[in-house]
Amino acid sequence: MTTRWPWISMLVSLILTLSPFGREIIEAAFFAGEALSRNIWGPIALTIFAIMAAVILLEWLIRTFVFKRRARGATTA
Repeated sequence: MTTRWPWISMLVSLILTLSPFGREIIEAAFFAGEALSRNIWGPIALTIFAIMAAVILLEWLIRTFVFKRRARGATTA
């Protein structure tokens, strides 16, 4: 692991968002002509975005922790 950037979860989020199913959810949540569809799918899409952001943040924190730990060197106790 040479970088702290959470590229794995960002790549998975991008693939899921650009997949046909993900694009259909985004279209139903934000671009639908019917208010009922927007009202149902809007909170669901925002929850999915929040979960993806939390996973990206978690990966970044784990990578930062591991990077700092490796920089200190191995200790035997």
